Amino acid sequence: MSHSRSDRESRVTHTELFAHPANFLALGFGSGLAPIAPGTFGSLVALPIFLCMPKINIYFYIGIVVLLFVIGVWCCSESAKLLGVHDHPAIVWDEIVGMLIALFMVPASLVYVLLAFLLFRFFDILKPWPIGWVDRRVDRGMGIMMDDVLAGAMAWLVLQGIHRYLVPSITG
Repeated sequence: MSHSRSDRESRVTHTELFAHPANFLALGFGSGLAPIAPGTFGSLVALPIFLCMPKINIYFYIGIVVLLFVIGVWCCSESAKLLGVHDHPAIVWDEIVGMLIALFMVPASLVYVLLAFLLFRFFDILKPWPIGWVDRRVDRGMGIMMDDVLAGAMAWLVLQGIHRYLVPSITG
């Protein structure tokens, strides 16, 4: 399993990227085709999804995220096979799911959404332990998804700490 960029990645055409429904999903409805920072653009796709969900039951929210995760394992695995690259930079479904995890039970305010976005991108890019360990050792769709799930969980933990402990001490 190789996580490094290859010549194959730069030769993939837009036609190839949309040749299969799995690619359409894995590429975050096209957001992964951004010429720079496709993971960042993929993460942004989660924001309108989140903004449509904040008033729903938390169990329904969890169910949606789990369903999107399962779909992600399939579509990311298929897309990686079709493209011949383990984790092509255009595959961003994992960022969408990771962001939704980071945003779980977070107030739908601009400050919290922005903070969730920044924390998620921080953990996703730097990949501290155990994120980097999982990224290097788990392959196929599960590997593509799991490092972003962990980045989302770490961002969520930091956000919950800020929301529950830091904000009350500042405002109280």
